[in-house]
Order: sequence, then C-alpha cells, then structure tokens
Amino acid sequence: MWGCLAKVMTPLPKRMKIGPRTVDCIFIGYAEHSNAYRFLVHDSKNPEIHKNTIMESKNASFFENIFPCKTKEADLNSTKRVLETISEDSSDDQQGTKLEIEPRRSKRARVEKSFGSDFLTFMLEDEPQTYNEAIRSPEGTLWKDTIKSEIESIMQNHTWELVDLPPGIKPLSSKWIFKRKMKADGSIDKYKARLVIKGYRQKEGLDYFDTYSPVSRITSIRMILAIAALRNLEVHQMDVKTAFLNGELDVEIYMEQPEGHVVPGQERKVCRLVKSLYGLKQVPKQWHGKFDNVMMTNGFKINECDKCVYVKTTDIGYAILCLYVDDILIVGSNNEIVIRTKNMLNSRFDMKDMGLADTILGIQIKRSPEGLILTQSHYVDKILGKYGKDDFGIAKNPIDIRQHLSKNKGQSVDQVEYARVIGNLMYLTSCTKPDIAFTISSLSRFTSNPSENHWKAIVRVLRYLRYTRDYGLHYSRDPAVLEGYSDASWISDIQDTKGTSGYVFTLGGGAVSWKSLRQTIITRSTMESEFVALDKTGEEAEWLRQFLEDIPEWPKPVPTVCIYCDNQATIARAHNCMYNGKSRHMRRRHNTVKQLISNGVISVDYVKSKDNVTDPLTKGLNRDQVEKTSKGMGLMPKKI
Repeated sequence: MWGCLAKVMTPLPKRMKIGPRTVDCIFIGYAEHSNAYRFLVHDSKNPEIHKNTIMESKNASFFENIFPCKTKEADLNSTKRVLETISEDSSDDQQGTKLEIEPRRSKRARVEKSFGSDFLTFMLEDEPQTYNEAIRSPEGTLWKDTIKSEIESIMQNHTWELVDLPPGIKPLSSKWIFKRKMKADGSIDKYKARLVIKGYRQKEGLDYFDTYSPVSRITSIRMILAIAALRNLEVHQMDVKTAFLNGELDVEIYMEQPEGHVVPGQERKVCRLVKSLYGLKQVPKQWHGKFDNVMMTNGFKINECDKCVYVKTTDIGYAILCLYVDDILIVGSNNEIVIRTKNMLNSRFDMKDMGLADTILGIQIKRSPEGLILTQSHYVDKILGKYGKDDFGIAKNPIDIRQHLSKNKGQSVDQVEYARVIGNLMYLTSCTKPDIAFTISSLSRFTSNPSENHWKAIVRVLRYLRYTRDYGLHYSRDPAVLEGYSDASWISDIQDTKGTSGYVFTLGGGAVSWKSLRQTIITRSTMESEFVALDKTGEEAEWLRQFLEDIPEWPKPVPTVCIYCDNQATIARAHNCMYNGKSRHMRRRHNTVKQLISNGVISVDYVKSKDNVTDPLTKGLNRDQVEKTSKGMGLMPKKI
C-alpha cells in the first residue's frame, strides 16, 4: 500500500464555515509515537500546507490502485530527496521517519507458552506431521504404502480431474495427515494416511452453503446392542473406506495437485473436485446425503428418532443398521439378511468387512452365554497409564462423601492437565461408566481454576477406576422391558443454590441411557427438585419409546415406560390436575408430565430410596450403596 494516493482531511481555518477539505497525499508509513499515518503532501491548494511536506493524520481515504510516483521516476527521486533532507534535519527521536518499504512490526515482547514437555506427544502421539517427514522416517515404507492406497482410492473414485486453472480463481492447497490406528490391546492395527484439503480458506455462500450432518447418538448404539442381546441377533461391523470421498459436490472447487503426486508434464494444471474430499466444510453433509439416498433406494427406512439408524424388513428377516460417520453396525435377525446388507453396501461403496463387531467408538463388545457386555477396560488402562502410573491405590467409591468441593480462589494448579483428564473421564462416563457421572459432572465445574483439593478428588476417581477396571454393562435376554429411574438431590451443600437431576433407563438388565446434570432453576423444596428431575426423565422416556416404535417386531403400540421415583409428594403432584398459587412457576413442567401420563407414554411408580439405582448420579454414596446401584444398572465385573 506504500506510495498510494490518499485524501487526507485537514483542519479548516477559523474564517471558513463549510465542511472539511482534503489534501492529495502519498502514504509513506506510520507515525512513530501515535497510531496515525504519515503522508507526503503531493498536491495542495491550501497556502498553509505546502507541497513535499510531511503531515500526520488518522482521517484519510486510501486509493490503493493509484500510485502518483510510479510512472514518474523523476518525481520519485525528488520525493526521496525531500524525505532524506527532512530526515537529516529532524531530531534524534524522529530518526525512524525515513522512507520504509517494510511494514511496521510490533515491538511487544513475545512470550512463549509451554503446555508441558509431553503436550505434543499427548496430542499427536509422535506421528509424522509432513509428507517428507513420513517417507523419511524409519516407518517410511509403511507410510508410503498407505499413501499409495489413499491415492488409489481417490483415483478409483474419480474424485478430481486435472484441468487448467480458470482466470481469477485461486486454488486451495492440501496436506497429508498421518495416523496410527490402534487395537483394543494397545498394539498398532494399521497405518492410515489422509489427503486433506485446506477448507478453512473456503468462503461461505460461494464455496459452500450448509455444513451440518447428523451422527448417531451413543444411546442409540447401546439401545441397538441391548435389543441384539435380548433377541440373540447377529451383530456385525463394516467400515467405509474413504467415506467422505463419496459425496457429490454441487459447487466448483479447485485444488493444487497433492504433494508427492504431481503428474509429470502437467505440473501447471490443478485438480477440479468432482466429489468431496476430506477438509471441505460441506463434506459431512454431502457424505450423509449420499449414504441416505443409497439406503432409501434399497428399501431401508429411517428411524424418526435417529437419522443415522436404518431398518428394513423382508420376507427372510429384518436388519437394523447404525451409521456413525464411517463406522457401521449391522444387526440382523439371521445371517442371510446380514450378508445381503453387506453385499448391497459393497456394491455402492468401497467397504471393509470387519466381521463380528468387537469394538465400536472405543467400546469393546464382548459376548457371553447370557448376552453382550460393553466394556472399556483398555481405555481405563490408557488413562491410568498416563495419569495414575505412579499411584497404585484403589478406592471403592468414586467420591469422598465427607469432602465438599468449592471454587479455588488462589492460583490454578496444572489447569491444562486437569482439563485433559476431565475430558478423558467424560468420554468414559458417556459410554460405559454411569457410576462416575455425578463425580465427573461436579469436578468439571472447576476446570478453569483447579486446586489441590480438586486434584485429590481426581486421584480418587482414578483409584476407583483401577478397582472397577473389569466392570462392564451387561445386557441379557430379560427383562425385555424398558424402565426408568428418576432422582434428584436438593441443596446438598451450603454453597449450592441449585439441585442435581439424574435418571437411568435400563433394557435387558443393563443401562442404555443416563444423565447427571445440574438443574437450571432454583427450586424451593425437595419435591420441586424431584419434579424437575421427573420432567427431564419423562423427556428422555418419550424419545426412547419413539425409538422403539420403528424397531421391527417390537410390540405395537410400545408399552408404557414406567418411571420409578422415590418421592411420594412428587408422584402425587404428577397425578394432580389442580394448581395453586404456590406452584404456578412449575406449570410448564407439570403440564408436560401430566400429558405424558395421560397419553400413556409414561407411568410413575414409587420405589424406596435404597432401591433407586439413580442415587449415584445425584450424590456421593458409600461403597455398599455404590456396589448395589451399579449392579442394578447392569454394571458388573465380566466374570459375573
């Protein structure tokens, strides 16, 4: 921008009453001691402002396509001489006013941030970061093979075609991503390379429009596996190779040829994308749209509660298919319907048949004479190996019921490391460990500023995981009924003003859905707190019941879901149609629960507190209660 024409506003003489005037100037840099611009006066009709003088101002309009001195070399040399003369006559503190072509750079000292010596190792696990690093590493041969396989898949899929770059278009660049895929026991399964386009340079409305794409809920996966255990169904797994390459693009996108695979003699050409490529913002939506269309044209129907669950009923049986990005679970009433489904998928996509399902989203699927077991013992080992390798103690309950945690008002203790372990434990909680849901929910509130006490609580959770390492969710062949449990804890701490809600739903003897969350409103009594939890439980019960509506051969209409509650006042309020002034603030929740009951979606029944399996999701319990409620949720050691 240096050297361009600028219109600079100048102050008016007092005798003039019209608006401000401008002076034609040339932009020459930035002021040394202010945030103004510096200009060389190029043309002025004001006798008070002479040509070839320097002025500073913040009020200017730039014309970046006009350079007055560009074609007049004599004027440019004259301008430089003027600047040099002015610079020589200036004071010492203005010696930096010479003509500078380089832009001004910040003088603020750069402070390097350190997240620990193992930060990159933790995030990237020592995997190659560039193409050259991969092929020159000791595992270079293995990386070359997977790169070759990736390019072959791309070319077979006709992902792009080489064309001349249209004028006015700037192509996107790409990079290679390398990953080692691990088995459940921690050994290397395979080496994987992905060519990823740098989609962050795409412009919304020009290069893409919608980007959303549904993924299956983890609850849906547990429901399907529980149904498979109830009916002793076949459970198989397939993986879509280069899934995102299957989406059809509806806009023109150009990309530079990938590193290491530039076609000889056509170096100047670029890739015009015909199909989706990893990294594009619209890729997930395009892939799901393509898969959705294939399933619909082959007789599958979408489960209305989960857009990634498909069902099909034929004369030889039925199949249930669950898609999670590129991982597919296939549950069939017999082996023949499973084979047909696999053949259909193989005919439309490049698939990898993984046989009987053994791992899905890091969850191990074990088979027993009674049914199926979901466990993450390998993931527990990974967490303990990283965060608890120097501690060998055990704990029989995840939280010390005598300890009351509060906000840290002092200095934070290893905040980044605390956030990491909380993230790992949250994933474990959401998949197979409902018994630590309340503990992790409570500890996650202190992620921004943890103290030593919070770290002690984390250590106790890790010890409890060591004690329950071999625990898993057991799904058996009975009872074939969906039932729920609701509970809440009112103000359990003098520092709290909101209660905690919790619910658990079981099917086939094992938990399929659970949640522990802090309530969003301040309740006035235990009854109100329990009613807020019942409202949230009823919401989940309605979703689960509707999910079962689309399951083949499930009794129609789906039986009412019984929800057990340990507060009789709450049950009475749920069945009461009368209002009074004291409960008007809960009218919406009351109407919701009353409607679910009247429509036959749910029923509410009483259970003693000692038999309510939701207790560990709302408060800390002693070791005997934790063991009893865990067993009620189907969370038991593998040998049992």
